[in-house]
Amino acid sequence: MSSEEENPPALSPDMHFIGKKADIVKAGRVTKLVNGCRDVLVVYHQGELYAMDLRCYHAGGLLHNGDIEEFNGRPCIVCPWHKYKITLGEGEGLYQAVDNPTIRPLKIQWRSKGVKQRTHKVTEVSGDVYVTLNDSSEAIESDVYQTEKYRTASLDALPKHKPKT
Repeated sequence: MSSEEENPPALSPDMHFIGKKADIVKAGRVTKLVNGCRDVLVVYHQGELYAMDLRCYHAGGLLHNGDIEEFNGRPCIVCPWHKYKITLGEGEGLYQAVDNPTIRPLKIQWRSKGVKQRTHKVTEVSGDVYVTLNDSSEAIESDVYQTEKYRTASLDALPKHKPKT
């Protein structure tokens, strides 16, 4: 028995149980209503766990079925509604910009719109995954969709994401 099993790190009351890491890894992503007030998406991608608000900052699209793609080496979830790109780690909205439209060939770069999607801290303790909600008082655009008005369907009723084979 390891010392971590004998003396696991203390759990903070702010840490909310999401599930077993093995189950999340297998599923690729899970959704959960955390603390009775926030719909959270937890994504496992390339050995890392990420957590963010479930609904896209742009129009409230459910991100659980969004594809994961890399833009400039940054893993992003792509909203299935309008194809908005959101970095998994920081919640930044990304867009393509043209430096100078009069010069050919066009030079296109990915740029940040700033943080648009609220992200949350993920902690793993002895194979269990916990989320600590980001309680920053700074308003973030995805906050708009964290109200009862947008909870028309139970999270348990959402279709499960099926990893691409």
